[in-house]
Amino acid sequence: MPNANNAAIVEISQTANKFRSSIVLQFENKYIDVKSILGLFTTLLTTGSYDLHVHGPDADEAKQAMAEVFEKHGLAINSIQD
Repeated sequence: MPNANNAAIVEISQTANKFRSSIVLQFENKYIDVKSILGLFTTLLTTGSYDLHVHGPDADEAKQAMAEVFEKHGLAINSIQD
């Protein structure tokens, strides 16, 4: 399975870092801090479905921005309301 491209990873991480909220991607049994470029490089694949968990003061805005950047790069995420 191919990894997501570098531009996607950098943009996803940069977008996440604009927010104070904790932004975590869940893929199967792995949890990835979206603000960590290294974490994304080692786990973000172009296939597969990811669950996005966002907690914090600007969670709504963060979810919206993350959904847009993932969609732009053709990556599928489910935003989890928890």
